[in-house]
Amino acid sequence: MWTIIKINKKNLSLLKKDFLVKLGNDVKFFIPKLKLNIFNKSKLLTKESFLLGDYILCFHKDFEKKSILSSLKYTRGLKYFLTDFLSAQDEIEKFILKCKENEDEKGFIKSSFFDFRKCKNYEFISGPFTRMIFSIINENKINLKVLIGNRMATVSKERNLFRPV
Repeated sequence: MWTIIKINKKNLSLLKKDFLVKLGNDVKFFIPKLKLNIFNKSKLLTKESFLLGDYILCFHKDFEKKSILSSLKYTRGLKYFLTDFLSAQDEIEKFILKCKENEDEKGFIKSSFFDFRKCKNYEFISGPFTRMIFSIINENKINLKVLIGNRMATVSKERNLFRPV
């Protein structure tokens, strides 16, 4: 059973360690990551970020038992378990499969993970236009033609990451 856990990022290693002690080696964690390139005062900084923010996915065969979840409730680094994860197992597995299909060799999510639709607003989360809002005018395999304010630009899908606004 997969569950979704809200965590304290600073204590992630403690959480993993405590889960391994309490549940044994059968526990698996899935934490999709993004590699962000951010320009700050003419310097290019590379930063790792979790795709799901403060949430991670965790698998153990006994998560359907409420006694197991209640015994883990006060684990260091754990804020809470999301409810109704039992009914969302198919969606969680599809999400994990999509993430794994769109990972690079180092385990970071590639830009091919994100679906683009014309006339929607997006925000750059990496690259030279970080934190700028844009809309897509045209799309091809390699580039996007975008409208940033009143200016048109062509940006690479591979080198920039975006998210819907």
